[in-house]
Amino acid sequence: MSDLVMNLAHGFSVAFSLSNLALCLIGCLVGTLIGVLPGVGPIATIAMLLPLTFKVDPTGALIMLAGIYYGAQYGGSTTAILVNIPGEATSVVTTLDGHQMARRGRAGAALGIAAIGSFIAGCFATVMIAALGAPLTKLALIFGPAEYFSLMVMGLVFATVLARGSIIKAVGMILLGLLMSCVGQDLETGVDRLTMGWTELSDGVDFAVLAMGVFGFAEVIRNLENPEARDVVKGSIGSLLPNRDEFRRSAAPIARGTLIGSILGILPGNGALLGPFASYTIEKKIAKDPSRFGHGAIEGVAGPESANNAGAQTSFIPLLTLGIPPNAVMALMVGAMTIHGIVPGPQVMTKSPDLFWGMIASMWIGNLMLLVINLPLVGMWVKLLKVPYRLMFPAIMIFCCIGIYSINNNPIEVMLTAFFGLFGYLIVKMGFEPAPLLLGYVLGKLMEENLRRAMIISRGDVAVFVERPISAVLLVIAALMICIAILPSINKKRDEVFAE
Repeated sequence: MSDLVMNLAHGFSVAFSLSNLALCLIGCLVGTLIGVLPGVGPIATIAMLLPLTFKVDPTGALIMLAGIYYGAQYGGSTTAILVNIPGEATSVVTTLDGHQMARRGRAGAALGIAAIGSFIAGCFATVMIAALGAPLTKLALIFGPAEYFSLMVMGLVFATVLARGSIIKAVGMILLGLLMSCVGQDLETGVDRLTMGWTELSDGVDFAVLAMGVFGFAEVIRNLENPEARDVVKGSIGSLLPNRDEFRRSAAPIARGTLIGSILGILPGNGALLGPFASYTIEKKIAKDPSRFGHGAIEGVAGPESANNAGAQTSFIPLLTLGIPPNAVMALMVGAMTIHGIVPGPQVMTKSPDLFWGMIASMWIGNLMLLVINLPLVGMWVKLLKVPYRLMFPAIMIFCCIGIYSINNNPIEVMLTAFFGLFGYLIVKMGFEPAPLLLGYVLGKLMEENLRRAMIISRGDVAVFVERPISAVLLVIAALMICIAILPSINKKRDEVFAE
């Protein structure tokens, strides 16, 4: 316990530096902004901002990127409540009761309880990260190459099972991501592979190029074909503080949502997305009058919003302790760490304590900033919702191109980004989800490295993956998850959960 307190004290000393405070504030502001504006998500925004982090201290860069992620969860609720459009996928559930409250003149109460629930959940989730960080890191240190390979296989299986849409298509995207990670020089021989004789690909596909293309450029193209009409709630928003009865009815849902979101957020494969859905389902089932849900029940806002923010923050646990990204945003974080020469995994805590504990401490500060940012500035966010997207996309595209060019001063990479943008747009039109592609790409290099190490140590004996107990257990869990996922009844329920 004393070690935890000392580590947190060190983290706050890092987070309270002027530069890190400023970067945390920028991240929270940008995150709230892109959460409020429908169609511009944290994945695309972080992908766009990756080039800017090259010149920033690694700790400050990751504090800012983290602020964008959990800030977007806060901002998404504003759009869901006022416009009935989920700014984020995790805000889908909030539209059900939040917008109904707004139509009844209780928009302020809905926004207030969403911000308060998110703040409480974020603080609890940060405590969880701090408490579980050291034990999980110690556990990860006993992992060898075989265990890491099996852990990554399990992570990709979870990503397949929890992805929206067809499981077959999710598997296809993961395999394509793994294949793309092999482009470039072989790890051992240095021979070019899958480059098709194009020397520009000898170093592989740049992570920022792929991420910004598939998410940044593709997101712009998709938004241009959507209608711009936004039915912003008219009239006064009202008091941002819920009344005593609303506080009383929200207390238990906030507690339950926080716990549900914190647990599901740790799961690989974007388990954080399940948190709001699970919270809403539970609140509706245990309610004395379930018919209130969908007609402005404040419990339907308090629980899911708490689960949403808790899951967003506990998803940092597998990233910081095991080096495994549980979702596409965390995959971008892995890319940012790699760009700065930091190897994701258990050694981050020992080799980069400023980064590990500074980032955790910054989450407390960020949650407080978001509480202050969201409530007083609601009027400004409402005005931003009325800005036509056609006025924003040219600036976004120019910003993306400058960012990509600035990485290596290479115009070819700008062209590649445009190609991946078109590719990302087309695969979404065909019903594929790009997030598993990015996870497969990020984990592909790590999987290949650990697979080769394990085979060298075992002198080519494949049985090493089942002879080592931890590795065998992880592979069994992965196999069980695949078997459960392909059961018709489970598959049907899964499709119902992700249906929007």
